[in-house]
Amino acid sequence: MASMRRPSFLILSALAPAPLHGYAVIKEVARLSEDKTRLAAGTLYAALDRLSDEGLVEVDREETVEGRLRRYYRLTDLGIASLAAEAEQMRRDVRMVTQRLSGARPAGAPRPA
Repeated sequence: MASMRRPSFLILSALAPAPLHGYAVIKEVARLSEDKTRLAAGTLYAALDRLSDEGLVEVDREETVEGRLRRYYRLTDLGIASLAAEAEQMRRDVRMVTQRLSGARPAGAPRPA
């Protein structure tokens, strides 16, 4: 399985606790990424369509609020499994890098005797 793109990872992470509507997903992705990832509405809905086509998310319900349709999305079982697998791969990658960095020396540092 190829690594998940960061926006997809953050969207799935936003939906992990409970279904959310589009604007709430945008806000949650910004919060989870400490405002480093800001999704435009068009970008979010294109990603949700792709994630839906991949079987990772689905529409949970729809409601009308102030005359506008609000669609809530949730993770599918495959979405939960894919998010968990990606998180596990990230943990393995962090362990590997941490181990490799433990042997790294700053530039110009003397080699151990």
